[in-house]
Amino acid sequence: MAASASSFTANSFLQPINSTRSIENNNKKTLLGNQLKDSSFFLGSAKKLYMKKPFSFQNSKSRSNGVYAVSEVVKNKKLNTDSPLSNLLITKDEGLELYEDMVLGRAFEDMCAQMYYRGKMFGFVHLYNGQEAVSTGFIKLLKKEDSVVSTYRDHVHALSKGVPARQVMSELFGKTTGCCRGQGGSMHMFSKEHNVLGGFAFIGEGIPVATGAAFTSKYRREVMKEADCDHVTMAFFGDGTCNNGQFFECLNMAALWKLPIIFVVENNLWAIGMSHLRSTSDPEIWKKGPAFGMPGVHVDGMDVLKVREVAKEAVARARRGDGPTLVECETYRFRGHSLADPDELRDPAEKNHYAARDPISALKKYMFENNLASEAELKAIDKKIDELVEEAVEFADESPHPVRSQLLENVFADPKGFGIGPDGRYRCEDPKFTEGTAHV
Repeated sequence: MAASASSFTANSFLQPINSTRSIENNNKKTLLGNQLKDSSFFLGSAKKLYMKKPFSFQNSKSRSNGVYAVSEVVKNKKLNTDSPLSNLLITKDEGLELYEDMVLGRAFEDMCAQMYYRGKMFGFVHLYNGQEAVSTGFIKLLKKEDSVVSTYRDHVHALSKGVPARQVMSELFGKTTGCCRGQGGSMHMFSKEHNVLGGFAFIGEGIPVATGAAFTSKYRREVMKEADCDHVTMAFFGDGTCNNGQFFECLNMAALWKLPIIFVVENNLWAIGMSHLRSTSDPEIWKKGPAFGMPGVHVDGMDVLKVREVAKEAVARARRGDGPTLVECETYRFRGHSLADPDELRDPAEKNHYAARDPISALKKYMFENNLASEAELKAIDKKIDELVEEAVEFADESPHPVRSQLLENVFADPKGFGIGPDGRYRCEDPKFTEGTAHV
Protein backbone atom coordinates (compact mmCIF):
# COMPACT_ATOMS: atom_id res chain seq x y z
CA MET A 1 0.00 0.00 0.00
CA ALA A 2 1.24 3.45 -0.76
CA ALA A 3 2.26 5.76 2.05
CA SER A 4 -0.22 8.33 3.28
CA ALA A 5 0.20 11.97 2.38
CA SER A 6 1.16 12.80 5.94
CA SER A 7 4.07 10.35 5.83
CA PHE A 8 5.39 11.69 2.55
CA THR A 9 7.22 14.66 3.99
CA ALA A 10 9.71 16.66 2.02
CA ASN A 11 12.26 16.56 4.84
CA SER A 12 12.52 12.77 4.64
CA PHE A 13 13.86 13.08 1.11
CA LEU A 14 16.10 16.12 1.43
CA GLN A 15 19.56 15.52 0.10
CA PRO A 16 22.05 18.27 0.94
CA ILE A 17 24.09 19.68 -1.88
CA ASN A 18 27.15 21.74 -1.08
CA SER A 19 26.32 24.73 -3.21
CA THR A 20 24.29 26.03 -6.10
CA ARG A 21 27.37 25.49 -8.22
CA SER A 22 26.75 21.75 -8.00
CA ILE A 23 23.32 22.15 -9.50
CA GLU A 24 24.68 24.39 -12.21
CA ASN A 25 27.36 21.87 -13.07
CA ASN A 26 24.79 19.10 -13.29
CA ASN A 27 22.58 21.23 -15.49
CA LYS A 28 25.40 21.71 -17.95
CA LYS A 29 25.23 18.00 -18.62
CA THR A 30 21.55 18.19 -19.60
CA LEU A 31 20.10 19.23 -22.91
CA LEU A 32 18.53 22.23 -21.22
CA GLY A 33 21.86 23.23 -19.77
CA ASN A 34 23.43 23.00 -23.20
CA GLN A 35 20.72 25.18 -24.65
CA LEU A 36 21.18 27.83 -22.04
CA LYS A 37 24.85 28.07 -23.02
CA ASP A 38 24.02 28.05 -26.72
CA SER A 39 22.64 31.35 -27.93
CA SER A 40 21.15 29.70 -31.01
CA PHE A 41 18.00 28.71 -29.13
CA PHE A 42 17.03 32.39 -29.12
CA LEU A 43 16.41 32.05 -32.84
CA GLY A 44 13.40 29.88 -32.08
CA SER A 45 14.82 26.38 -32.33
CA ALA A 46 13.46 23.88 -29.85
CA LYS A 47 15.01 20.74 -31.28
CA LYS A 48 16.85 19.99 -28.05
CA LEU A 49 14.09 21.01 -25.66
CA TYR A 50 13.80 17.87 -23.60
CA MET A 51 13.34 17.14 -19.90
CA LYS A 52 15.21 19.07 -17.25
CA LYS A 53 16.22 17.50 -13.96
CA PRO A 54 13.71 14.71 -13.43
CA PHE A 55 12.60 15.86 -9.99
CA SER A 56 13.87 18.61 -7.73
CA PHE A 57 12.85 20.36 -4.54
CA GLN A 58 13.99 23.70 -3.16
CA ASN A 59 13.88 24.06 0.61
CA SER A 60 11.96 27.26 1.30
CA LYS A 61 13.06 27.50 4.93
CA SER A 62 16.75 27.77 4.22
CA ARG A 63 18.18 31.22 3.52
CA SER A 64 21.77 30.04 3.68
CA ASN A 65 23.97 29.08 0.75
CA GLY A 66 22.99 25.44 1.18
CA VAL A 67 20.68 24.08 -1.49
CA TYR A 68 18.49 21.03 -1.06
CA ALA A 69 17.09 18.83 -3.75
CA VAL A 70 15.09 15.66 -4.12
CA SER A 71 16.16 13.35 -6.91
CA GLU A 72 14.26 10.26 -8.07
CA VAL A 73 12.04 10.41 -4.98
CA VAL A 74 9.41 8.13 -6.42
CA LYS A 75 11.89 5.60 -7.73
CA ASN A 76 13.76 5.30 -4.43
CA LYS A 77 10.80 5.60 -2.07
CA LYS A 78 10.87 2.89 0.61
CA LEU A 79 8.27 2.08 3.25
CA ASN A 80 8.77 0.42 6.63
CA THR A 81 6.97 -2.78 5.74
CA ASP A 82 7.79 -6.27 4.55
CA SER A 83 4.72 -6.48 2.32
CA PRO A 84 5.41 -7.46 -1.31
CA LEU A 85 3.34 -4.41 -2.26
CA SER A 86 5.53 -2.10 -0.17
CA ASN A 87 7.22 -0.48 -3.15
CA LEU A 88 4.02 0.24 -5.04
CA LEU A 89 2.91 3.84 -5.19
CA ILE A 90 -0.76 3.03 -5.67
CA THR A 91 -3.27 0.33 -4.85
CA LYS A 92 -5.27 -1.40 -7.55
CA ASP A 93 -8.35 0.74 -6.88
CA GLU A 94 -6.29 3.92 -6.97
CA GLY A 95 -4.67 2.88 -10.23
CA LEU A 96 -7.99 2.14 -11.86
CA GLU A 97 -9.36 5.51 -10.71
CA LEU A 98 -6.35 7.34 -12.15
CA TYR A 99 -6.54 5.44 -15.41
CA GLU A 100 -10.27 6.07 -15.83
CA ASP A 101 -9.91 9.79 -15.17
CA MET A 102 -7.05 10.17 -17.64
CA VAL A 103 -8.84 8.18 -20.32
CA LEU A 104 -11.95 10.29 -19.77
CA GLY A 105 -9.93 13.46 -20.29
CA ARG A 106 -8.31 12.15 -23.48
CA ALA A 107 -11.49 10.72 -25.00
CA PHE A 108 -13.48 13.83 -24.16
CA GLU A 109 -10.96 16.13 -25.80
CA ASP A 110 -10.72 13.94 -28.89
CA MET A 111 -14.49 14.14 -29.22
CA CYS A 112 -14.35 17.91 -28.78
CA ALA A 113 -12.06 18.09 -31.82
CA GLN A 114 -14.57 16.12 -33.88
CA MET A 115 -17.49 18.27 -32.77
CA TYR A 116 -15.57 21.49 -33.39
CA TYR A 117 -14.77 20.56 -36.97
CA ARG A 118 -18.41 19.56 -37.48
CA GLY A 119 -19.52 23.04 -36.48
CA LYS A 120 -21.05 22.07 -33.14
CA MET A 121 -18.71 24.38 -31.17
CA PHE A 122 -17.73 27.96 -31.82
CA GLY A 123 -14.92 30.30 -30.85
CA PHE A 124 -11.56 29.04 -29.63
CA VAL A 125 -11.29 25.55 -28.17
CA HIS A 126 -8.06 24.61 -26.38
CA LEU A 127 -7.50 20.89 -25.81
CA TYR A 128 -5.61 19.17 -23.00
CA ASN A 129 -4.29 16.07 -24.78
CA GLY A 130 -0.96 14.99 -23.30
CA GLN A 131 -1.31 16.88 -20.02
CA GLU A 132 -3.74 14.47 -18.31
CA ALA A 133 -1.23 13.36 -15.67
CA VAL A 134 -1.27 16.85 -14.13
CA SER A 135 -5.03 17.22 -13.79
CA THR A 136 -5.53 13.66 -12.57
CA GLY A 137 -2.48 13.58 -10.31
CA PHE A 138 -3.56 16.70 -8.44
CA ILE A 139 -7.34 17.00 -8.57
CA LYS A 140 -8.22 13.40 -7.73
CA LEU A 141 -6.67 13.99 -4.29
CA LEU A 142 -9.12 16.78 -3.48
CA LYS A 143 -12.36 16.75 -1.52
CA LYS A 144 -15.55 18.14 -2.97
CA GLU A 145 -15.22 21.22 -0.73
CA ASP A 146 -11.78 22.05 -2.13
CA SER A 147 -11.57 24.57 -4.96
CA VAL A 148 -10.01 24.49 -8.41
CA VAL A 149 -9.27 27.53 -10.58
CA SER A 150 -8.33 26.89 -14.19
CA THR A 151 -7.32 28.61 -17.42
CA TYR A 152 -8.80 28.60 -20.92
CA ARG A 153 -7.66 24.94 -21.18
CA ASP A 154 -10.19 23.92 -18.56
CA HIS A 155 -12.41 21.07 -19.79
CA VAL A 156 -10.39 18.27 -18.19
CA HIS A 157 -9.90 20.13 -14.89
CA ALA A 158 -13.68 20.33 -14.60
CA LEU A 159 -14.07 16.64 -15.43
CA SER A 160 -11.43 15.60 -12.88
CA LYS A 161 -13.22 17.66 -10.21
CA GLY A 162 -16.44 15.77 -10.84
CA VAL A 163 -18.43 17.99 -13.20
CA PRO A 164 -20.47 15.53 -15.32
CA ALA A 165 -19.25 15.07 -18.89
CA ARG A 166 -22.71 15.89 -20.27
CA GLN A 167 -22.65 19.28 -18.51
CA VAL A 168 -19.20 20.13 -19.84
CA MET A 169 -20.10 19.03 -23.36
CA SER A 170 -23.38 20.96 -23.25
CA GLU A 171 -21.49 24.07 -22.22
CA LEU A 172 -19.21 23.65 -25.19
CA PHE A 173 -22.30 23.34 -27.39
CA GLY A 174 -23.69 26.56 -25.86
CA LYS A 175 -26.77 24.82 -24.47
CA THR A 176 -28.87 25.60 -21.37
CA THR A 177 -27.95 22.25 -19.82
CA GLY A 178 -24.29 23.26 -19.65
CA CYS A 179 -22.59 23.96 -16.33
CA CYS A 180 -22.91 27.71 -17.08
CA ARG A 181 -26.25 27.42 -18.92
CA GLY A 182 -24.44 27.92 -22.21
CA GLN A 183 -23.05 31.35 -21.34
CA GLY A 184 -19.49 30.34 -20.49
CA GLY A 185 -18.38 28.20 -23.38
CA SER A 186 -15.05 26.44 -23.73
CA MET A 187 -12.90 28.86 -21.74
CA HIS A 188 -15.21 29.58 -18.80
CA MET A 189 -16.20 26.33 -17.09
CA PHE A 190 -17.74 26.98 -13.69
CA SER A 191 -19.56 24.81 -11.17
CA LYS A 192 -20.61 26.05 -7.76
CA GLU A 193 -21.63 22.52 -6.80
CA HIS A 194 -18.17 21.12 -7.51
CA ASN A 195 -16.19 24.22 -6.48
CA VAL A 196 -14.76 24.79 -9.93
CA LEU A 197 -14.33 28.54 -9.71
CA GLY A 198 -13.91 29.11 -13.39
CA GLY A 199 -11.74 28.88 -16.41
CA PHE A 200 -10.21 32.24 -17.34
CA ALA A 201 -9.49 33.35 -20.89
CA PHE A 202 -6.77 35.87 -20.02
CA ILE A 203 -3.63 34.44 -18.51
CA GLY A 204 -3.11 35.20 -14.83
CA GLU A 205 -6.73 36.19 -14.23
CA GLY A 206 -7.55 33.13 -12.19
CA ILE A 207 -4.60 33.32 -9.79
CA PRO A 208 -5.99 36.21 -7.67
CA VAL A 209 -9.38 34.45 -7.58
CA ALA A 210 -7.70 31.28 -6.32
CA THR A 211 -5.73 33.27 -3.75
CA GLY A 212 -8.99 34.81 -2.54
CA ALA A 213 -10.59 31.37 -2.25
CA ALA A 214 -7.64 30.18 -0.16
CA PHE A 215 -7.96 33.28 2.03
CA THR A 216 -11.64 32.42 2.55
CA SER A 217 -10.68 28.97 3.85
CA LYS A 218 -8.13 30.44 6.26
CA TYR A 219 -10.55 33.16 7.43
CA ARG A 220 -13.32 30.65 8.10
CA ARG A 221 -10.97 28.45 10.10
CA GLU A 222 -9.11 31.10 12.10
CA VAL A 223 -11.61 33.96 12.43
CA MET A 224 -14.98 32.23 12.16
CA LYS A 225 -13.60 29.32 14.23
CA GLU A 226 -14.80 26.63 11.82
CA ALA A 227 -12.36 24.01 13.01
CA ASP A 228 -13.29 21.52 10.30
CA CYS A 229 -12.60 23.99 7.46
CA ASP A 230 -9.35 22.59 6.09
CA HIS A 231 -10.25 23.31 2.47
CA VAL A 232 -7.46 23.90 -0.01
CA THR A 233 -7.35 25.61 -3.40
CA MET A 234 -5.45 24.65 -6.53
CA ALA A 235 -4.60 27.27 -9.13
CA PHE A 236 -3.65 25.88 -12.54
CA PHE A 237 -1.84 28.01 -15.12
CA GLY A 238 0.81 27.74 -17.79
CA ASP A 239 4.43 28.71 -18.24
CA GLY A 240 3.44 31.83 -20.18
CA THR A 241 1.63 33.17 -17.10
CA CYS A 242 4.72 33.04 -14.90
CA ASN A 243 6.09 36.33 -16.23
CA ASN A 244 2.82 38.05 -15.37
CA GLY A 245 2.66 40.47 -12.44
CA GLN A 246 -0.38 38.87 -10.85
CA PHE A 247 1.57 35.63 -10.46
CA PHE A 248 4.27 37.30 -8.36
CA GLU A 249 1.83 39.40 -6.34
CA CYS A 250 -0.19 36.34 -5.39
CA LEU A 251 2.87 34.25 -4.52
CA ASN A 252 3.86 37.01 -2.13
CA MET A 253 0.41 37.30 -0.58
CA ALA A 254 -0.04 33.54 -0.22
CA ALA A 255 3.34 33.14 1.47
CA LEU A 256 2.81 36.18 3.69
CA TRP A 257 -0.51 34.87 5.02
CA LYS A 258 0.37 31.13 4.76
CA LEU A 259 -2.68 30.46 2.62
CA PRO A 260 -3.76 26.88 1.85
CA ILE A 261 -3.10 27.02 -1.87
CA ILE A 262 -1.09 25.03 -4.40
CA PHE A 263 0.13 26.92 -7.45
CA VAL A 264 0.35 24.36 -10.26
CA VAL A 265 2.35 25.42 -13.32
CA GLU A 266 1.50 23.29 -16.33
CA ASN A 267 4.69 24.02 -18.23
CA ASN A 268 3.99 22.59 -21.68
CA LEU A 269 7.04 24.50 -22.96
CA TRP A 270 5.11 26.74 -25.35
CA ALA A 271 3.03 29.86 -24.76
CA ILE A 272 1.00 29.68 -27.98
CA GLY A 273 3.94 29.92 -30.42
CA MET A 274 6.55 31.29 -28.01
CA SER A 275 9.10 28.82 -26.69
CA HIS A 276 9.45 28.97 -22.92
CA LEU A 277 13.23 29.19 -23.26
CA ARG A 278 13.01 32.29 -25.43
CA SER A 279 10.66 34.21 -23.16
CA THR A 280 11.96 33.54 -19.65
CA SER A 281 15.28 34.64 -18.19
CA ASP A 282 15.39 31.64 -15.82
CA PRO A 283 13.30 28.82 -17.34
CA GLU A 284 13.20 26.86 -14.06
CA ILE A 285 9.91 28.25 -12.78
CA TRP A 286 9.96 26.22 -9.56
CA LYS A 287 12.82 28.41 -8.29
CA LYS A 288 10.42 31.33 -7.94
CA GLY A 289 8.76 29.63 -4.96
CA PRO A 290 11.68 29.85 -2.53
CA ALA A 291 12.14 33.51 -3.47
CA PHE A 292 8.83 34.14 -1.70
CA GLY A 293 9.45 31.72 1.16
CA MET A 294 7.53 28.70 -0.08
CA PRO A 295 8.68 25.30 -1.39
CA GLY A 296 9.31 25.07 -5.11
CA VAL A 297 9.07 21.65 -6.76
CA HIS A 298 9.84 20.47 -10.28
CA VAL A 299 8.21 17.22 -11.35
CA ASP A 300 7.90 15.15 -14.49
CA GLY A 301 4.40 16.13 -15.59
CA MET A 302 4.18 13.18 -17.97
CA ASP A 303 4.19 10.70 -15.05
CA VAL A 304 0.96 10.68 -13.05
CA LEU A 305 2.51 8.74 -10.18
CA LYS A 306 5.30 11.27 -9.65
CA VAL A 307 2.81 14.12 -9.96
CA ARG A 308 0.53 12.44 -7.43
CA GLU A 309 3.28 12.00 -4.85
CA VAL A 310 4.23 15.66 -5.07
CA ALA A 311 0.57 16.66 -4.93
CA LYS A 312 -0.04 14.57 -1.81
CA GLU A 313 2.66 16.43 0.08
CA ALA A 314 1.55 19.84 -1.19
CA VAL A 315 -2.08 19.18 -0.24
CA ALA A 316 -1.06 17.87 3.18
CA ARG A 317 1.04 20.98 3.82
CA ALA A 318 -1.88 23.23 2.92
CA ARG A 319 -4.38 21.31 5.06
CA ARG A 320 -2.21 21.38 8.16
CA GLY A 321 -1.68 25.13 7.84
CA ASP A 322 1.91 25.15 6.60
CA GLY A 323 1.14 27.40 3.66
CA PRO A 324 1.44 27.37 -0.13
CA THR A 325 3.55 25.34 -2.55
CA LEU A 326 4.66 26.12 -6.09
CA VAL A 327 4.83 23.05 -8.32
CA GLU A 328 6.20 23.14 -11.87
CA CYS A 329 4.92 20.18 -13.88
CA GLU A 330 6.91 19.82 -17.07
CA THR A 331 4.43 18.42 -19.56
CA TYR A 332 3.51 18.71 -23.22
CA ARG A 333 0.36 19.26 -25.26
CA PHE A 334 -0.10 16.84 -28.14
CA ARG A 335 -2.15 19.27 -30.22
CA GLY A 336 -1.72 22.89 -31.25
CA HIS A 337 -2.45 25.78 -28.92
CA SER A 338 -6.09 25.63 -30.01
CA LEU A 339 -8.02 23.83 -32.71
CA ALA A 340 -7.45 26.88 -34.90
CA ASP A 341 -3.68 26.46 -34.61
CA PRO A 342 -2.02 24.49 -37.46
CA ASP A 343 0.85 23.69 -35.05
CA GLU A 344 3.64 24.35 -37.53
CA LEU A 345 6.09 26.04 -35.13
CA ARG A 346 7.11 23.10 -32.98
CA ASP A 347 9.80 20.76 -34.22
CA PRO A 348 8.46 17.32 -35.26
CA ALA A 349 11.28 15.60 -33.38
CA GLU A 350 10.25 17.37 -30.19
CA LYS A 351 6.62 16.35 -30.66
CA ASN A 352 7.61 12.75 -31.32
CA HIS A 353 9.79 12.70 -28.23
CA TYR A 354 6.90 13.61 -25.96
CA ALA A 355 4.35 11.48 -27.81
CA ALA A 356 6.53 8.49 -26.92
CA ARG A 357 6.11 9.46 -23.27
CA ASP A 358 2.30 9.42 -23.32
CA PRO A 359 1.19 9.56 -19.65
CA ILE A 360 -1.71 7.15 -20.18
CA SER A 361 0.52 4.54 -21.78
CA ALA A 362 3.05 4.96 -18.97
CA LEU A 363 0.42 4.34 -16.28
CA LYS A 364 -0.94 1.37 -18.20
CA LYS A 365 2.54 -0.15 -18.40
CA TYR A 366 3.13 0.39 -14.67
CA MET A 367 -0.14 -1.33 -13.78
CA PHE A 368 0.59 -4.32 -16.00
CA GLU A 369 4.15 -4.70 -14.71
CA ASN A 370 2.94 -4.66 -11.10
CA ASN A 371 -0.11 -6.86 -11.64
CA LEU A 372 -2.51 -4.09 -10.66
CA ALA A 373 -4.83 -4.59 -13.61
CA SER A 374 -5.52 -6.91 -16.50
CA GLU A 375 -5.94 -6.02 -20.14
CA ALA A 376 -9.63 -6.90 -19.86
CA GLU A 377 -10.15 -4.52 -16.94
CA LEU A 378 -8.62 -1.58 -18.75
CA LYS A 379 -10.50 -2.36 -21.95
CA ALA A 380 -13.72 -2.36 -19.93
CA ILE A 381 -12.85 1.14 -18.69
CA ASP A 382 -12.09 2.28 -22.25
CA LYS A 383 -15.50 0.99 -23.39
CA LYS A 384 -17.26 2.65 -20.44
CA ILE A 385 -15.64 6.01 -21.22
CA ASP A 386 -16.41 5.80 -24.94
CA GLU A 387 -20.07 5.23 -24.12
CA LEU A 388 -20.05 8.06 -21.57
CA VAL A 389 -18.62 10.54 -24.05
CA GLU A 390 -21.01 9.45 -26.80
CA GLU A 391 -23.92 9.93 -24.40
CA ALA A 392 -22.61 13.38 -23.48
CA VAL A 393 -22.61 14.40 -27.14
CA GLU A 394 -26.15 13.10 -27.69
CA PHE A 395 -27.36 14.92 -24.57
CA ALA A 396 -25.71 18.17 -25.60
CA ASP A 397 -26.97 17.96 -29.17
CA GLU A 398 -30.57 17.41 -28.04
CA SER A 399 -30.51 20.12 -25.36
CA PRO A 400 -32.14 23.51 -26.05
CA HIS A 401 -30.33 26.75 -26.79
CA PRO A 402 -30.68 29.58 -24.25
CA VAL A 403 -33.60 31.96 -24.79
CA ARG A 404 -32.78 35.52 -25.81
CA SER A 405 -33.99 36.90 -22.47
CA GLN A 406 -31.06 35.11 -20.81
CA LEU A 407 -28.56 37.27 -22.68
CA LEU A 408 -28.17 39.98 -20.01
CA GLU A 409 -28.45 37.67 -17.01
CA ASN A 410 -25.31 37.52 -14.85
CA VAL A 411 -23.95 40.57 -16.65
CA PHE A 412 -25.42 43.34 -14.53
CA ALA A 413 -26.69 43.29 -10.95
CA ASP A 414 -29.97 44.43 -12.51
CA PRO A 415 -30.88 41.81 -15.14
CA LYS A 416 -32.20 44.51 -17.48
CA GLY A 417 -29.05 46.54 -17.10
CA PHE A 418 -30.49 49.96 -16.26
CA GLY A 419 -30.91 49.95 -12.49
CA ILE A 420 -33.84 49.68 -10.13
CA GLY A 421 -35.63 52.77 -8.82
CA PRO A 422 -36.67 53.55 -5.21
CA ASP A 423 -40.10 52.08 -5.87
CA GLY A 424 -38.55 48.74 -6.82
CA ARG A 425 -39.44 49.08 -10.49
CA TYR A 426 -36.94 48.96 -13.31
CA ARG A 427 -35.89 52.47 -14.27
CA CYS A 428 -36.17 51.63 -17.95
CA GLU A 429 -39.90 51.20 -17.44
CA ASP A 430 -40.26 54.83 -16.32
CA PRO A 431 -41.38 56.96 -19.33
CA LYS A 432 -39.17 59.78 -18.08
CA PHE A 433 -36.09 57.54 -18.26
CA THR A 434 -35.62 57.99 -21.99
CA GLU A 435 -36.14 61.75 -21.57
CA GLY A 436 -33.22 61.97 -19.18
CA THR A 437 -35.44 63.39 -16.41
CA ALA A 438 -35.93 60.29 -14.28
CA HIS A 439 -34.72 60.51 -10.70
CA VAL A 440 -31.42 58.69 -10.22
